[in-house]
Amino acid sequence: MNPTRALYVASTASLVIYIIAAIWYAVPWLRRVGRATALVPLLWVHAFRHVAMQVFSAQRAGFAIPDSLRDQIAYGDLIGMALSVAVILALHARARVAIPLTWLFVLATIADLLNAAIGGMNGMLERANGVTWLILVFYVPALWVTLGLVLWQLVTRRGEALDL
Repeated sequence: MNPTRALYVASTASLVIYIIAAIWYAVPWLRRVGRATALVPLLWVHAFRHVAMQVFSAQRAGFAIPDSLRDQIAYGDLIGMALSVAVILALHARARVAIPLTWLFVLATIADLLNAAIGGMNGMLERANGVTWLILVFYVPALWVTLGLVLWQLVTRRGEALDL
């Protein structure tokens, strides 16, 4: 199996496993708790997106990624991280801005993850190795699943008061 196919198989396996875990464990719990309580743990997964900064050292170690894509990935994830932490703080404070800020987080994260996926499909994935490979296989699928759960919470619980 070539490295690109291995990455796709491993990423797909992680995505499927995360979805199963979400359906069996997260969704029932999310239905039982209040809106803010449901959103906070999902957002914590995104609070560590600064791990994408490793793309700078990966590039220096030989990962052939254009500077423009490297910067888009790194700074897109820093923005996603900052927004997720801002939303967590706003939810904790029960601030009125929490839900609009969550929508901003969702839109920015969709744009960032799609941009990185499209950029990666243009020949970058076959060169991924080491920490980059692990992030793509284990962390990125978790980002997609938790993003989907955040979006689900926003859509299905419109108008619900914040709790914590």
